[in-house]
Amino acid sequence: MEKDNLDNELKIFLEEKKYAKVKNILSEMNEYDIASIINELPSEELIKVFRLLKKDQAVDVFVNLDDETQRNLIASLSKKETKEIIENMFTDDAADLFDEMPAMLVTSLLSNVDKETRNDINKLLRYPENSAGSLMAIEYIHLKKGLTIKESIARIRKQAEDFVSYDSCFVTDEKRILLGRVSIKSLLINDPETLIDDVMEKCEHKIMTLMDQEEVVKIFQDYDYSTLPVVDSEERLVGIITIDDVVDIMEEEATEDIEKMAAIVPTEKAYDKTTIWETFKARIPWLLLLMISATFTGKIIQGFESQLATCAILTAFIPMLMDTGGNAGGQASVSIIRALSLNDIEFKDIFKVILKEAGVAILCAITLGICNFIKIILIDKVRIMVAICVCITLFLTVIIAKLIGCTLPMLAKKIGFDPAVMASPFITTLVDACSLLIYFKVATLILGI
Repeated sequence: MEKDNLDNELKIFLEEKKYAKVKNILSEMNEYDIASIINELPSEELIKVFRLLKKDQAVDVFVNLDDETQRNLIASLSKKETKEIIENMFTDDAADLFDEMPAMLVTSLLSNVDKETRNDINKLLRYPENSAGSLMAIEYIHLKKGLTIKESIARIRKQAEDFVSYDSCFVTDEKRILLGRVSIKSLLINDPETLIDDVMEKCEHKIMTLMDQEEVVKIFQDYDYSTLPVVDSEERLVGIITIDDVVDIMEEEATEDIEKMAAIVPTEKAYDKTTIWETFKARIPWLLLLMISATFTGKIIQGFESQLATCAILTAFIPMLMDTGGNAGGQASVSIIRALSLNDIEFKDIFKVILKEAGVAILCAITLGICNFIKIILIDKVRIMVAICVCITLFLTVIIAKLIGCTLPMLAKKIGFDPAVMASPFITTLVDACSLLIYFKVATLILGI
């Protein structure tokens, strides 16, 4: 049955308080689909539906819920219910949940779970935010050297439900130093009496606990891994990171970059979960900054007020020049920011990037200048000297805009800022000021005003 139809049926049964039918529908549904439906429910229905889930379903559904819905549920469930959920979650998911909660609530919840779970979660919470250590799971297949394949399979079967991934088994020595990895395929196709030491492969790549999450994503992307081991400074195996964690990071990073490029303070909440006040607070800081910075363009126009009065037609072309320059700079900045995020270019490539963008800028500037000249003469019907003045300004503005657009993000990254901050709104403001200065200087030289 279609999800929308199920959603409607559930709502009808909930309104009619036919909870037995709701429970039957939920028992046959996928955990992700259940989570999607629960996320849309009003708070008074949320707890009712969640309590109708079977115990083995509840944890998987909880992990797939939005952060805000998770927090609402935790606040509504009994201590016994929260204890069962937390103790049955994989540690990295539990750590992510607590990372977004007030310290007092975290302390209260952790005091309610068993000592082993509490210690495991606390270990992850101690790692810096956005580090590999804060992302890793500690439920992985860990085998010691010297075991036979038969013994290894027996060990895996015994703890099968506790593992977050079955792609690879990691082999360590007595001190837990990582030695290599063994695929499940190797365990299945080789003789049961063969030592895992003889079939294991060297780990070409491993993640350090303090590695930044963007570096983790890069390794997964470059080498198509589905699972990677995480080791501490002494090369001891402490956890694993799986591809599902990496996909979540990629989504978060992409969303954050898009928000910064649109001059919005990044937020971790989904759009439909943010209030009007929260959305206002995310947007107003940059709008204020950009408005104040636009004062410079106003001052430039005021400084050339007498020239504009002499040749009023020049005023008509100011919006076009500013918009074209801003768009040209924005194109360059977005391309460079994307290339930097994918590690396609580095700061050492700045001169190569400048040469390339200069070539593109000249071609774009010539094309725009010619088309604009024809348009001004035929449609706007102004003097040829005015048209020449506008087109020379346009030519120079496009070149400068593209050079600013390609260099600022690279300089930002070099000095430790996020390149996404140097995106369209910021560059547009800077290019606007440059275009006006060029315009009035060119007008003064050519028209003698």
